[in-house]
Amino acid sequence: MPALACCVDAAAALSPPPGYALAAGDISLLPPVTFSDLSLSTTTTASAEWSPSLSASLYKLDGWGGPYFSVNSSSGNITVRPHGSDTLSHQEIDLLKIVKKASDPKSSGGLGLQLPLIVRFPDVLKNRLQSLQSAFDYAIQSQGYGSHYQGVYPVKCNQDRFVVEDIVSFGSSFRFGLEAGSKPELLLAMSSLCKGNPEAFLICNGFKDSEYISLALIARKLALNTIIVLEQEEELDLVIEMSSKLCVRPMIGLRAKLRTKHDGHFGSTSGEKGKFGLTTTQILKVVKKLEQVGMLDCLQLLHFHIGSQIPSTALLADGVGEAAQIYCELVRLGAQMRVIDIGGGLGIDYDGSKSAESDLSVAYSLEEYAVAVVHAVQYVCDRNSVKHPVICSESGRAIVSHHSVLIFEAMAATSYAAPTLSTLGLQYLVEGLSEEARADYHNLSSATIRGEYDSCVFYTDQLKQRCVEQFKQGTLGMEQLAAVDGLCDLIGKAIGANDAVRTYHVNLSVFTSIPDFWGIDQMFPIVPIHRLDEKPTARGILSDLTCDSDGKIDKFIGGESSLPLHELEGGHGSGGYYLGMFLGGAYEEALGGVHNLFGGPSVVRVLQSDGPHGFAVTRAAPGPSCSDVLRVMQHEPELMFETLKHRAQEFGDDDNNNSVVDATALATSLARSFNNMPYLVASSCGMDAMNNNNDHKNNDFYYCSSDEDYSAAIADSAGPGGEEEQWSYCCA
Repeated sequence: MPALACCVDAAAALSPPPGYALAAGDISLLPPVTFSDLSLSTTTTASAEWSPSLSASLYKLDGWGGPYFSVNSSSGNITVRPHGSDTLSHQEIDLLKIVKKASDPKSSGGLGLQLPLIVRFPDVLKNRLQSLQSAFDYAIQSQGYGSHYQGVYPVKCNQDRFVVEDIVSFGSSFRFGLEAGSKPELLLAMSSLCKGNPEAFLICNGFKDSEYISLALIARKLALNTIIVLEQEEELDLVIEMSSKLCVRPMIGLRAKLRTKHDGHFGSTSGEKGKFGLTTTQILKVVKKLEQVGMLDCLQLLHFHIGSQIPSTALLADGVGEAAQIYCELVRLGAQMRVIDIGGGLGIDYDGSKSAESDLSVAYSLEEYAVAVVHAVQYVCDRNSVKHPVICSESGRAIVSHHSVLIFEAMAATSYAAPTLSTLGLQYLVEGLSEEARADYHNLSSATIRGEYDSCVFYTDQLKQRCVEQFKQGTLGMEQLAAVDGLCDLIGKAIGANDAVRTYHVNLSVFTSIPDFWGIDQMFPIVPIHRLDEKPTARGILSDLTCDSDGKIDKFIGGESSLPLHELEGGHGSGGYYLGMFLGGAYEEALGGVHNLFGGPSVVRVLQSDGPHGFAVTRAAPGPSCSDVLRVMQHEPELMFETLKHRAQEFGDDDNNNSVVDATALATSLARSFNNMPYLVASSCGMDAMNNNNDHKNNDFYYCSSDEDYSAAIADSAGPGGEEEQWSYCCA
């Protein structure tokens, strides 16, 4: 091991502050030479040989992103392949172009939206539905299965109106339905399925009261293919009572608690002690009661769920096989069974590892999943000479995760500046040290000369701690403490003891947009969406805008505690460095709150187009304004503004300091703050971009079916004269 030299730059000068005298006497100092064998740089030199394909490998994009995301070999930007593997090269959509179109001012042909931004791709949603249906169709045909597959989408994954309506529309040709777990979800599902296939299932899960069951029975009277799934034994009495009152014959399902258990994080609701479902004893009681009231023919569906992100087809087949045996037993007991609902659990590969050992991955494809399900049901039914049932699944995560991308901006990043010290500066530093601290200093000097890394770490920590204690006692000045910090940081950096990871400050709230990361340590792929033709020369963690120590992302796919990132162009605070979080289309939007009163992102809906831009924005909506999130917490923004406006009028004309502040200008500025989103406005956007966000109250949306209509839609949205209508109460 080469000897460590001292970390003193003899060319630099650090003089003691005024009023401090240097102590006389012989003070032994570290020799004033520089490190010769160690680099203090926080980054590595960019390689001229770097390529977009190397970035794709670095961020494991080919593993988790296929077939919907790739890196453009010429631009270095991430592109979306809206039709999956069937996407032609000219149909790929550049994510950075969407961000620019969304965030540019309306005066420049943009939408004037503020980041963060959710970009939805209905084409991807359609492809996911078709791929799932095709996988089951192939498995059924190839194995000679005697019935068909008919899926439902659990709206809890993402209740956004246009997501639900798209799924109903795209899935109409193959009878794709919806699953609801609460009364509001049931209402939206009922409304949406009025435009869907009449054979599509409306599966009613979740805990139920009389009102919930009444709604489900009304849906049945409205000719919707509604099935009430019993989660608790007591719910049966309500179904019997309410169906009699409404004179409707219900279709009933029951949820079974299986013995098969998923041991991963997402399997906590599985097994005999799971949160939902009926035990074997309870199932028998339900069958007996239905038989007694002459309604056993109403029992037609068996439902189960062994947990989300089922890791392997072996576990899947085990659970499905157990459920299929229960199904056959119900047929033997006289129930008119016709559907087996295997619940959710179809996982996606968040980290690209194709591993069954991780909650972030799965070791199978869509096709392998479907084959395992069909074979397990068919085998058990054939063994019991039972007619093959319709197979239903409630795949939500696998349907909607890929279609949504969250885009946010890195606004600034911390940097490491190696301190410089001179002999004079070191002498001043040592002057005020206690006897023990001075001994640590000499021991540190000896350890650096001998190249003893462990000793360097020990004496560096001990010296710093002693100096902190002296500072607390008032026997060491701030300048001396800063000098000690500088020396210790430089030594730590040189020997690799310091953390070289930088903090990138991003315009985002983790609690609002990525709550599962904070709540359950769920990780999502996060990647720069551009500059992937450049080698990332830094590693960083992401720190959000919230005043909360948990508001950071410091765990990444692949077991990494930091992310390879690029230097911000133009220096810190310049912005313009965009990151994307992928595979977050399920759950994150519904779970997000308003921590620190940060609302949700802006949203654009993007279709692939054969026009010059390659895409068309068919809908755009700004994120919630400051007023919107204040209302959520029962505040009244109109009254708040009036209070502040009167205050501005009272104090704005005070010229005690020989200056007059225009009260009207103050009120206008306040009004803008109420109307704007809570997130930061990039410095490059300026006030023009802020003003372009003031359309929130009007709910201006931009529709276009082709790129030719795009510019016209943008021009029309601004109204006469291109002026944005202000809230009436905001006019001072």
